[in-house]
Amino acid sequence: MKHILPILTLTTLTAAAFADASAPAAAAASGLSYNNISVSYNQLSASGVSGHVNGWSLVATAVIGNSNVIVQAETTVGGDLGNGTDAAVVGYVFKNPAADVIVAVGSNEFYGVRLRKDLGSNFEGSVTYARVSGDNQYGLSAGYNFTKQVSFDLSYAKLDTTVSLTQWTAGLRYNF
Repeated sequence: MKHILPILTLTTLTAAAFADASAPAAAAASGLSYNNISVSYNQLSASGVSGHVNGWSLVATAVIGNSNVIVQAETTVGGDLGNGTDAAVVGYVFKNPAADVIVAVGSNEFYGVRLRKDLGSNFEGSVTYARVSGDNQYGLSAGYNFTKQVSFDLSYAKLDTTVSLTQWTAGLRYNF
């Protein structure tokens, strides 16, 4: 099981390398972008513990070639979270007019599914379930697109561990 991420990564990269470059890119029916970079401020709190853990994170996501395969890298930068808490994810986007479904696996024993929808009037929303290092994580996210390139996102996540953790995240995203 510990070798699933490298195997999936190699398989994905091989498939992307042999994809027909002349074929038109599969556009999301909703018009959502999966090529972006974001910087976010995070606030993490635990039940029964006073105070918060604050910090910044940097996330980059990109679609591989003309496929629906996405790769994502994340790191923490400064604050109470410290530097270099890194994660890598590989996923597949099932594009649908009702909502996009993203299925992903990644480092730190990450397995997840996300439902993402363009809500109209420059708003988007998503619901997430993930399994991270054996613990369940649930999340909600809302975004507002100022332009096609710049968005503001607000997210809430709950992580069920021996201590219940909650995280609020506010960030700016640049779509490329």
